Amino acid sequence: MAKDDPRQISNRWVLHLDMDAFFASVEQLTRPTLRGRPVLVGGRGGRGVVAGASYEARAYGARSAMPMHQARRLVGAPAVVVPPRGAVYRAASERVFGAVRESIPVIEMLSFDEAFGEPAELAGAGSDDARAFAEALRERIRRQTGLTASVGAGSGKQIAKIASGAAKPDGVLVIEPDRELTYLHALPVRKLWGIGPVSGDRLARLGIETIGDFAALAPTEAASVLGAKIGLALHELARGIDERPVRERAEAKQISSESTLAVDIVDLVPLREEISRAAADAHRRLSTDGRLARTVVLKLRRADMSVLTRSLTLAVGAADLVDLTAAAQRLALDPRDIGPIRLVGVGYSGLTTAEQFTLFDSPAGEVIGEAAPDDDSPELTAAGLDSAFGESQESGWATGSDVRHNEYGHGWVQGTGHGVVTVRFETRATGPGIARTFTLPEPFLQIADPLDSLDWNEPG
Repeated sequence: MAKDDPRQISNRWVLHLDMDAFFASVEQLTRPTLRGRPVLVGGRGGRGVVAGASYEARAYGARSAMPMHQARRLVGAPAVVVPPRGAVYRAASERVFGAVRESIPVIEMLSFDEAFGEPAELAGAGSDDARAFAEALRERIRRQTGLTASVGAGSGKQIAKIASGAAKPDGVLVIEPDRELTYLHALPVRKLWGIGPVSGDRLARLGIETIGDFAALAPTEAASVLGAKIGLALHELARGIDERPVRERAEAKQISSESTLAVDIVDLVPLREEISRAAADAHRRLSTDGRLARTVVLKLRRADMSVLTRSLTLAVGAADLVDLTAAAQRLALDPRDIGPIRLVGVGYSGLTTAEQFTLFDSPAGEVIGEAAPDDDSPELTAAGLDSAFGESQESGWATGSDVRHNEYGHGWVQGTGHGVVTVRFETRATGPGIARTFTLPEPFLQIADPLDSLDWNEPG
């Protein structure tokens, strides 16, 4: 088809870039012996959840958010389970989207592994130009990071996001203007961005199975089924009307850390220990962010899956760990009164860069209330991965830990027990490495910074 065919020209081309199996791919990148193997990222305990699965693991039916015990049963003996390493995923994300910004200065991040972009040079261009741009972008990412991405392109965010999902893994799909509606309307209605299980079931009961079925409704019918605001907005998207701009997203409104526990907490003393741990973990992220926090939030998920959320607002913004931990501890509730606790989270909100001072001796404020129980799941962010998808883990020679040996360099623990530890020595730059077994204690073996596994000391 001719490059200048007017049917293939779009006034705007929106790209949606989605990294392929990001967590597992980063693990396979930094631990080369895992390449080609079914990798499951997440907690190993009875309550562990899959944070990410490689495509080799997905071939067995494993997927993200699945209980780890179920995923391991599906994959069987070949499964390799490693704990999440949020710091490594954050660093990889920064490098990926640093490369993207070289081609598209303004991008709208949806998460640390996907984003929208609208290249200015593609305005009024044909589909061949859009495809070439997307391929060049993927090659830039692959060259600078070693990771693969899938890219979808269309005249708006909706069609671009759908296209990137269809392009996976490691592909490009450009939906030309003259076939956008045909392509869109043939898809199941659940593919429409914003249609979840509840609204999807509601539409199915009305005989609305495809996006085309939904688009054929009168606007008033769509509003009556899904609500005036959401129903009308989704109806426009179903008809291919999507003029939403691509723009940078605002800074995070809250920094938090959550941990699902291997064993329910039934006493106040261990609860306070977990609160201190979560407060310190969130504080490390707050320090990296560089802002102060006005509000401290404590989240407790009980054994019956109900959630209690309490918050305390300080008189001034704070960045001191002692003050923030003390505030979080003031919010604690005794498990003997409220029931066993299975998840503990501490968050900092009301973030500001303005430093304020007070005439009073203490910045501590008052507890301002208790939210109604909810059942929200932990947000899927690199910042919270180290705890949100599995049991709390102590430092030591746990499987998956990063270590360094004076002679062999950086490696990771493949297994431990009975006074010995087996370490695979490798990084992104080394290729598959050798394994060595040591009798503990081994004086030349130390816990290492996980970021060293990326071995990205050279310029981008």
